[in-house]
Amino acid sequence: MSYLRSLSRAVRDPIISALTGLFSHGPTPLANTLDFPGDPGLLGPDSVSWRVLGDASVFIGGIRALVIQSAHAEVVAGVEDHSTYRTDPLGRLSRTSVYVTETTYGAMPEVEAAIQVVRHAHRPVHGTSERNLPYSAGRPEMAAWVHNVLTDSFLAAYQAFGPEPLTTAEADQFVLEQTRVGGLLSASPLPETAQELADWIIDHPDRVATKAQTSAVSFLRNPPLNPPVKLGYRLLFDAALSTTPADLLDQLGVQPSNRARLAGEKMTGTLRWALGASPSWQLALVRCDAPIPAGIFRQPLPAAAT
Repeated sequence: MSYLRSLSRAVRDPIISALTGLFSHGPTPLANTLDFPGDPGLLGPDSVSWRVLGDASVFIGGIRALVIQSAHAEVVAGVEDHSTYRTDPLGRLSRTSVYVTETTYGAMPEVEAAIQVVRHAHRPVHGTSERNLPYSAGRPEMAAWVHNVLTDSFLAAYQAFGPEPLTTAEADQFVLEQTRVGGLLSASPLPETAQELADWIIDHPDRVATKAQTSAVSFLRNPPLNPPVKLGYRLLFDAALSTTPADLLDQLGVQPSNRARLAGEKMTGTLRWALGASPSWQLALVRCDAPIPAGIFRQPLPAAAT
């Protein structure tokens, strides 16, 4: 048994180190969350969101969101013109991860602070797109595209690669919960069911193929990562494409491989085994003095939480 435990750690620890390293280029999320005992935050321990965003499938959902967000002509123009994703891709990834983590699992002061960070970052993001239309990241309709695609992508990834799919009612509840986050960013419109959300994205009038879209997708297909991490990333990227509607794939100029779905299942299974559920989820449960599900968490909590 001791030998098997040591072998397990020898395999698992490098995976944990590589993946957590991707998200260590920014502030630590929920660093002071235990200063707010009993605060359930925006969504709370009984929400579907805590379960969905605490699963390993969130990696695939995040990649899917970045790819699909580039299909909006003005949103991708703002990214290309103002984002540091080319010069600091891991920094941007870390900042996005912190935002999702703190709005999902944070106490209300942490949620509000995360929203203010995003609002501040969006203020200078304005300009003109390739089709000569003005854009501004602060506009409700642009915020809605980014937020809604993120929600739809996390849901699609969980339904395909989570431990077990949500029921229709649970999926709708997840979407409804996420409208609370979008509402804090003044995003509008915010569809309230999973089907309405998927239809809104597919039928969106600002889905237009552009040079900026091509450039963004090309970068996302082959980002500058270390070889071992890049191999895993490419499998996750392929899996993300396997959950993307055919019409969007055609616009984006990408297609999943024949083994994309199987690779996604294997990757999320490995990540779930290696990393367990999100330690931020567990930390939020501790803050709320809520029951801790048995057997799903693997990573140690800060000493103050134990």
